[in-house]
Amino acid sequence: MGWENMRERGRAAGFLRDDIAAAIPVNAAQLPAAGLLWWIWSASQDQYDTGYDGAFGIFCLLIFAPLLLPLLGLVLSAVLTLPAILLARPLLRWFGGPEWACRTVAAAAAAIGWGAAAALLLRTPFATAAAVLTALGLLPALGIAYVRTRSWSRWGLWWRSALACAGLFALALGGGIAASATGLIPQYEPPRLAPARLAGVWYGERGAELRLAPGGRAEARGLPAEPTDNDSTAPDSKDYVICAGTGTWKPDDDPYGTDRVGILLHFDRDCGLDTHWSVSGTESAPRLFALLGDPDDGTLRILDRAGD
Repeated sequence: MGWENMRERGRAAGFLRDDIAAAIPVNAAQLPAAGLLWWIWSASQDQYDTGYDGAFGIFCLLIFAPLLLPLLGLVLSAVLTLPAILLARPLLRWFGGPEWACRTVAAAAAAIGWGAAAALLLRTPFATAAAVLTALGLLPALGIAYVRTRSWSRWGLWWRSALACAGLFALALGGGIAASATGLIPQYEPPRLAPARLAGVWYGERGAELRLAPGGRAEARGLPAEPTDNDSTAPDSKDYVICAGTGTWKPDDDPYGTDRVGILLHFDRDCGLDTHWSVSGTESAPRLFALLGDPDDGTLRILDRAGD
């Protein structure tokens, strides 16, 4: 009896090892397409006037993909596919039904678990994280069942993975271009807030707080501002200084010609230069942001309205 149990455990371990070996190239095949879709989506979001080096990033991805994809496929297999495999087998044993259905449920459950962790630790929207991870987990969870029925060598599996990678990338590129051209992925437009809506309390990281009164008075605590000496070539230059106290504010269009509304903040005491804060976010959840220091490589600071 003990020998039979050991043999059964050995077979289970062998199946698990084969599943992971099949999942790695499947995961690797989908990552460039997933990265391209993420880039297309992020390009449609607010870039906070920092510019975007997406084309250079895509070029680097294509150059280093043969080295990075197997490693990234291994990581994704360990994080997403392995938990789905371990969960799918008891689901199939307990409830029966088609294997693909159990694998789909298991992949979604693993993605939901990691989505909850991302929402808790990284403060990302839970629904977004769970949906993205589910999409990444479904193809490997379903694909390894097909791969196990083929008598492919490891090399045969990887060159088929390369072909699938190219096909998925081309499909994602065409779909992304079509979605952008037809407006399914709308381009970001900053809200046009009236001065009355700019007044209020705004909070940022590291305890930054800005209170804008309707009459034009302002009060700040731990707020970054443009430094008085803004020579970015100096070895001891700083992107910003931290200010606290009272001052004034007034509506001010973006000086860089990006068609944004914003404010110009002036401190009563000598603390930095007058600093322009631009409007970002949405009509329902606006933000203020400032790019401090070198315009090409400065520090981005963001303020959220209290209560949003």
